[in-house]
Amino acid sequence: MATKPKRAEQAAGKAGDWREETLARMRALILEADPEMIEERKWRKASNAMAGVPVWSHDGIVCTGEKYAKVVKLTFARGASLPDPSRLFNSSLEGGTRRAIDIHEGEKVDAGAFKALVKAAVARNGPPAKKR
Repeated sequence: MATKPKRAEQAAGKAGDWREETLARMRALILEADPEMIEERKWRKASNAMAGVPVWSHDGIVCTGEKYAKVVKLTFARGASLPDPSRLFNSSLEGGTRRAIDIHEGEKVDAGAFKALVKAAVARNGPPAKKR
């Protein structure tokens, strides 16, 4: 039986263009940064060929990945509260909660800095509240 990440990986690899390759590379870094990460596909609609948007979570949403014509966008749900010493965030900078990384064709993202950002996002989410 296939696991969720494998099914999501297969769905993510259909087109084979630079956006698919970029998203697959970033997905691998996310899972390396936190092997306990949960990956789901949400928000299935015609504009994303009913494939949905990959959503990575650990005690809450960490980030989403979307493909657009000119960029692959990784949006961190609570990115405004995360340290970003490498200045990876380059989009959605005006918001009070989210931050995003737009990756254009041919651009490379510093793998170590990105994994540190993912780990910081997981830590920010923290463990779920204990029931009383």
